[in-house]
Amino acid sequence: MKRKCTNHPFLLLMQTARAFQEQIRDDMAQNNLSITEFSVLEVLFHKGKQTIQQIAKSILIASSSMTYVIDKLEQKGLIKRNACPDDRRVVHVILTEDGLKLMTILMPEHEELVDNAFNSLHPNEIENLVFLLKKVKVRLGK
Repeated sequence: MKRKCTNHPFLLLMQTARAFQEQIRDDMAQNNLSITEFSVLEVLFHKGKQTIQQIAKSILIASSSMTYVIDKLEQKGLIKRNACPDDRRVVHVILTEDGLKLMTILMPEHEELVDNAFNSLHPNEIENLVFLLKKVKVRLGK
């Protein structure tokens, strides 16, 4: 019996994700940032003050790896940690003034990259793509 589905959609999805990652990696390298560092800055730029665990969950990386990334960004003067006055176990991370200035420059460029990639699609196609990806994600139990 012939298989109903091939792995072609999966391969195409992974190739597309890789193309995005490579472009973002190249763009961020010009600013002495890794993709992960940029992702942390992006979360803080959009959401404001976050705990390390909240950031890790947002960018899909282990909390244990986050400490290293947070340390590097702090050394670069782009973020700072603040102890929570109500719970000493909790540390909040925020953008510094320099971090905010950098993200004010980088975000429009990043958004343009993403917008340009999807400009070849009709708005209905984008809605369908989002719907279909969510459907697959739910099927995977995520």
